[in-house]
Amino acid sequence: MDGWERARQVLDMAGLPSGSLADRRALAGGTYNEVEELRLTDGTRYVLKVPPSATTPGLTHEQELLVSEAEFYRGAATVGVPAPRVVGDLFDGHLLMTHCPGAPWGDLPPGEQAALREELGRLVARLHEVTGPGFGYPSGALGPLAPDWRTAFSAMYDAVLDDARRYHAWLPRPVDEVARTAKTAYDALDEVAVPRLVHFDLWQGNILVERTEAGPRIGGLIDGERMLWGDPLADFVSLALLGDIRQDEDFLTGYQEEGGQAEFDAPARQRLALYRSYLYLIMLVETVPRAPGDEHIAWRREAVAPELVAALDEIA
Repeated sequence: MDGWERARQVLDMAGLPSGSLADRRALAGGTYNEVEELRLTDGTRYVLKVPPSATTPGLTHEQELLVSEAEFYRGAATVGVPAPRVVGDLFDGHLLMTHCPGAPWGDLPPGEQAALREELGRLVARLHEVTGPGFGYPSGALGPLAPDWRTAFSAMYDAVLDDARRYHAWLPRPVDEVARTAKTAYDALDEVAVPRLVHFDLWQGNILVERTEAGPRIGGLIDGERMLWGDPLADFVSLALLGDIRQDEDFLTGYQEEGGQAEFDAPARQRLALYRSYLYLIMLVETVPRAPGDEHIAWRREAVAPELVAALDEIA
């Protein structure tokens, strides 16, 4: 089946007029799923996500990612956070959603940046009001949701370490040493009692900024495929990718004004270091199945590996 036929079939299954498909184009930025924009003859735009084939190499948790993405958008809708809206259900593993206005967050003047970071803080606090039925990935990639965060997160961490062994991935420290260090902080996970909605991939490329007469505003939070039910602190890693969220006063102001809890006591700092190490492990290990090219691999080793080491040192 070619792309046009696939798109028409998905529109048909969603109860939309497949004969009105006027254009489809690939969208850049996706690193795992295929993403394309569908435009109908009346100007309506949708976004279609297509999962990779079953033989595409990936990490263990990267199964049924679109199940998690759909879960994120449904949760965001309940608290009025701008994000795509799921059209119907998953169609043969394909996700059809509405189009959000704006373009990925880029370089902005300081004044605009501060206001948008505050707005982002308020939106993320609202996301964290959404609670789930258990802890972990809703996709079921690592098994059913767990009754406690320690069980869920330790399984997530073990899975990426197993991927590192399976792919013989380069890491700045031996895999077994990373595992031993992480386990020393697992007691801090027991403080998380309620599973909350966590996007876990809110770097600037997944935040759309829309230009309006009143100034820039956030048009949508997209690419929720890494979504999990867990500790809201886990979102703070990608929100300050390769940095420290504690230095982002504008974001934290908006987050706390909207009711978000952002206290960095000793257990919280341990958990935040764990989540940083988890994301940076993923970013290093995934270069093997992704094969992004020597230049990009070198960048990750130069930029990401030191952050992984710093997080592990903070845990220790």
